[in-house]
Amino acid sequence: MTRFILWVCLVMIVGGAQAQNRKQLANFPQYKHYFNPSLTGHEGSVLRSIYRNQWTGFEDAPKTIMASAELDLQKLGKSSNTFFNGRSAPREAGTEISARHGLGLTLFHDQFGPARETQAALSYGAAVRLSEGLSLRWGTALSYTFHRLDGNSLTVDQENDPRFSHLLGGENRSGRADIALGLSLTAANFYVGYAMLDVTEGKLASSGGDYLNDFYARRHVGQIGYRQGITDVLGLTVNGIYQHDNIYKSTLEGQVKAVYDNLFWVSGGYRNNLAYTLGAGLRLNQLAIGYTYETPTQEAKAIDKATNEVSLSYHLSGAQGGNGNGRRQTKRVLVW
Repeated sequence: MTRFILWVCLVMIVGGAQAQNRKQLANFPQYKHYFNPSLTGHEGSVLRSIYRNQWTGFEDAPKTIMASAELDLQKLGKSSNTFFNGRSAPREAGTEISARHGLGLTLFHDQFGPARETQAALSYGAAVRLSEGLSLRWGTALSYTFHRLDGNSLTVDQENDPRFSHLLGGENRSGRADIALGLSLTAANFYVGYAMLDVTEGKLASSGGDYLNDFYARRHVGQIGYRQGITDVLGLTVNGIYQHDNIYKSTLEGQVKAVYDNLFWVSGGYRNNLAYTLGAGLRLNQLAIGYTYETPTQEAKAIDKATNEVSLSYHLSGAQGGNGNGRRQTKRVLVW
């Protein structure tokens, strides 16, 4: 394996660079529940997966795999045929703007050189209707994150550096449990939310070594999204996410997506001082697939390699958008 300077090897887990340690997904609008548990079930019952290959062509570059399942518990208990024949029970437009009770499971795995991170999170979201078209949602999540660092694969530029000597020549393992809290306001065409992740900064429960103790920080996340139909078959969505903690400071990202007939979309995005993104996707009834190409900005070209991200989702409740009589609702964009 290519020799790693230690600060490069540990960039993912001990703060060498903001862009890699903080979880970044070019398709962040598809994983709103991962950043805010109150949005679990916001789009109904959905299975999702994503594969992210960062710095393509760079040996031992970061690779991320994530899979999640969200269940709309209200609909699950009310109509079982929704999940077996791929059709949603007829309803009037606007009567179901968001899941009242949502349960989610997210599995996350990230690897970078000799470092591995695996996380499992169980989330719950609930909604209270404030008006005919507006809901207030709250949610919580319990997560456990396991880190492993192979000290046998590390090479330092100063062999006797006391800061890192305890990491060399062995397996370093660390596990932390934590909770997340979230609140959001949702309607048919917009959402806005705030969440606090890693509330206890890894102190809820821990095991293994303490070499990551100084790099757990409470994270604040703000999200916003709006979608609007322009014509009967064309619409736009705008999504944004803001993340901040005391170690890696602030990251702001936005995405604009043009959607045609709720079947095909193209998108463009920007992560401040870090990356530009271009994407496209196709949805065939319940199945959707997307691809995003990410390239670093001039300020972030320490490693001048692009990133590829592929996402796949399956909506258990079928394609949305019907108004109960088999007709398409006009001027309503359903793909975030």
